[in-house]
Amino acid sequence: MTAAPELRRALADAIHTDDPAWRRALETVPRELFLGDALFRPAGTQWEPVHRDQAGADEWLHMVYQDQTWVTQLDGLAAAEAPGPMAGRPTSSSTLPSLIVRMLDLAGIRDGDKVLEIGTGTGYSTAILCHRLGDEQVVSVEYDPELAAAAAEHIHAAGYHPTLITGDGLAGYKDAAEYDAIVATCAVRHVPPAWLYQVRDGGTITTTISGWMLASGLIRLTVQADGSATGWFAGDRIGYMLARPHERPPRPTFYPHPGQTRPTRVDPGLLEDWTGQFVAQLAAPSAELMTTSDGVILVDVATGSQAWTEPAGDGWQVHQHGPLHLWDAVEDALTTWQDAGAPPQSDFGMTVDADGTQRVWLGALDGPAWNLPV
Repeated sequence: MTAAPELRRALADAIHTDDPAWRRALETVPRELFLGDALFRPAGTQWEPVHRDQAGADEWLHMVYQDQTWVTQLDGLAAAEAPGPMAGRPTSSSTLPSLIVRMLDLAGIRDGDKVLEIGTGTGYSTAILCHRLGDEQVVSVEYDPELAAAAAEHIHAAGYHPTLITGDGLAGYKDAAEYDAIVATCAVRHVPPAWLYQVRDGGTITTTISGWMLASGLIRLTVQADGSATGWFAGDRIGYMLARPHERPPRPTFYPHPGQTRPTRVDPGLLEDWTGQFVAQLAAPSAELMTTSDGVILVDVATGSQAWTEPAGDGWQVHQHGPLHLWDAVEDALTTWQDAGAPPQSDFGMTVDADGTQRVWLGALDGPAWNLPV
């Protein structure tokens, strides 16, 4: 049987970081304490619960120390409570350790920094922060009361005692402000104003900008004295679950209305590209995306507007129905991106203005831009 310390060292060896302090944290923090008694693993179109006692100690530890995200909750149901394989939407997970380290590296966290973590989750990333910075320098907020209680048990069992708050992480935690950095382990549709107010001048916010098409972009913003912030997207192909207040509402029933039909100017396959899908989401932020063997479907959850594509001769045609011409907006944005040479996501930046306007721009501050929903 392989001992946990040996597996921790192997995990640390496999994860790249230029900061040896994060390596020491990976070698020290016992991830097995944070995964409870069960987790979900993918099983085709469903999720299969795996229980610690059924897996056996050795297999369990090898699963725990894979550099992998383990889903621990589906639609609010913990893996330990699942009767068997089930469908559902992940609502909590233990993020893969390499992504935790990547986020902390990108945030530029250093000894002595005070950090606000949004999304305690299982508590593993909180413990990593505590090992580096000390308990008094770490504040973590969790929205789900059950998850918060379990995380507190895990964190305390590992020997750490940061400030743990149960509440809406989008409001931050002003009682312990100012912070040198805010790091979010959930995605947001826009940066909450409270975060900007609670970070010191020159401090950073590292988060994932996402939306209802589930496209994502990892970004570090630097906060200025006037309350504005700006930064560049990192380009990493990663995604987090949306913060629960930013989650998608129920999708309107899709029926393929013929609507207005015309040939498309761009290939719908562009929405399969990481950056292409991100650009489409910027252009139609309240739309959900579905893909079929015949093309793509966009459904706007606010108005019920829809657009759907299908092959037509040697190309494609689109049908649009409802008050918003979703495909027109997406097509214009994709054309702008292609005209710029279809650059990677790292060529995009974001600005939060002092008046609260938030926009993502391409290439430069005065380049093509799209406003985020706020």
